[in-house]
Amino acid sequence: MIKLNRRESHPPLVRALTLLAVIAFGVILYTFKVGNNPPGFYIDESSIAYNAYLISETGRDEFGTPWPIFFRAFGDYKNPIYIYLLAAIFTVTGPSILVARLLSAILGVLAAIIAGLIAERLSKRREVGLIITVMALLTPWLFELSRVVLEVALYPLAVALFLLVLYRAAQKSAWNALDTSGLAATLALLTYCYSIGRLFAPLLAFGLLFFVKRARVVSVLRVWTLYALLLMPLIISYWRHPETLINRFKLITYWGPQSTYGEIVWEFIKHYLGNFNPWAMLVRGDPNPDQIASIDGVGLILTGTFVLAAFGIFLVLRHERREGWWRFVLYGFAVSAVPASLTTDYFHMLRLAAMPVFLWVLCVPALTWLVEPGGRRARRVALVAIVVATLLQGILFQWQYHRYGHSPRRVHLFDANYFPKIFSTALGMQQRPVYLADAPPIPGYIQALWYATLRGISTSEFKQLAHDIVAPEGALVITTEDIRPRCRVLAEEEPYTVCLMQGAPRQPAPLPNDGFRAEIIPRAILMRARVKEKIDLYVVVRNTSNATWLARERGSAPFQISLGNHWLDSAGREAVHDDGRASVPRDVRPGEEVEVKLVVNAPKHPGVYVLELDMLQEGVSWFAHRGSPTVRLPVTVERSWLD
Repeated sequence: MIKLNRRESHPPLVRALTLLAVIAFGVILYTFKVGNNPPGFYIDESSIAYNAYLISETGRDEFGTPWPIFFRAFGDYKNPIYIYLLAAIFTVTGPSILVARLLSAILGVLAAIIAGLIAERLSKRREVGLIITVMALLTPWLFELSRVVLEVALYPLAVALFLLVLYRAAQKSAWNALDTSGLAATLALLTYCYSIGRLFAPLLAFGLLFFVKRARVVSVLRVWTLYALLLMPLIISYWRHPETLINRFKLITYWGPQSTYGEIVWEFIKHYLGNFNPWAMLVRGDPNPDQIASIDGVGLILTGTFVLAAFGIFLVLRHERREGWWRFVLYGFAVSAVPASLTTDYFHMLRLAAMPVFLWVLCVPALTWLVEPGGRRARRVALVAIVVATLLQGILFQWQYHRYGHSPRRVHLFDANYFPKIFSTALGMQQRPVYLADAPPIPGYIQALWYATLRGISTSEFKQLAHDIVAPEGALVITTEDIRPRCRVLAEEEPYTVCLMQGAPRQPAPLPNDGFRAEIIPRAILMRARVKEKIDLYVVVRNTSNATWLARERGSAPFQISLGNHWLDSAGREAVHDDGRASVPRDVRPGEEVEVKLVVNAPKHPGVYVLELDMLQEGVSWFAHRGSPTVRLPVTVERSWLD
């Protein structure tokens, strides 16, 4: 009897210690070397951290706006929740890369814990909750999102919190004030913490119709009403500044004014199906080359998770298809890909950040079936096999992440050499101010302001140049422009260069009539392309005139010399006028040649076309109009494999 009593008294303690061990494991796993892996600090991380610091010190963002609803940055607007949360922490700790990264790491651990709590409540079995927690912690998708200082790091936790509140409410015949306010608050959190939430959260709110049963009609209406009230700051912001919500979407969507409804629907279907691609989830990972969160060629979902979720969907459809909660989970999983499916990228892991949370929840029916008492021995064997496989795959991913975390690609993307090679070189010159001159797509100025803040250097020692303003003679400049006349290079780390400006600013002028002469020689002949494909062409251009072609100095300076292209149909008529542009990267004297990279965009309809290459001087004339020969290449444009 004594031994029996001891066994009965031990399980609660054992369970508590097991839970603490899992939490400790998650914290150690997610915070290990988080300050320097990924190496450096990405531009968007610096923007978020710098604005959080300014809010913590002054209550204003980098543009002087007091307590903004959305933070203007790089021509776009960042969401507020993460920045204000980090600002509150910086109030205590001061600005720090480590502290900022630790915030994301802890948010990831909390997301896994909440997912496990949901699983425990669904299954009524603590071991299922612990398995889901460990599975979530080992998921590459969650781990990688939790290693960077981006708004999306908060999103899995926000989704998990909403589902936890919803499950609590779903067990009741009527929802009280705590239920409705909790649902509205978590929907608002989803809306304000990441851009996809502006569509995804309303879709989830609409999905509450699955719970409309007599008394709950009023409850759902109350949630919608309270949620609408919480959206008023967003609506007012949009009314005052429409670009707050739509500028970024315009840049990343295929939904354009020239698109027909049929084309838009077909593009959506292709992208939607592509966002549920098992190969991308399990093997390839995010295919987008500039995706900072992921490691090349590593799957985002563990095989065990995928198998359990697939079996869980089968069990739900077979046994729980009339249950409102499970209908909502299936619906939420289905619509989690909708926002990402409206953009041009396929399987963009940041825009699909809600998906893994639904996958974990969908694992619960399968795990419950495997662990239920009285089950056959084969179930236990399958459970052990899945757990072991999950642990091994999770360990393998961690090895890959820490081995390849400092790969050349990630060192470049995260600007790991910015401080030692660029910032330190500029400061070592002891020349002030340091001018910051950026190409529009690469707002590198924020790195200088952030690293100055970290080292207690006044940002007044840096002067940001407007797009159309050039640096004076003798100025010290950090620039992200790839065309830099007058620049004596002191240090260089793509895309940054430290320059001393030599000579007075240029005074460009139209070329003389005999200056419009060029020979255009493609490095490779383009024969085939797919509709709407972006193609990099490397072209050698020789100056056969008697005039020097001056490279542009800043931005879209007047009279710059560029290579451009048109698309002609098979009859020689223009199908697309003025498709791509690429400026000459340096001065080109008579008889000299230079290589230019031109990005062309294949037409959106298949057929036989002619790609015509020509030079031009901006604001003056195409070279062909002055008698210079063009180059014409026949190109067959084919349908993509998804068309």
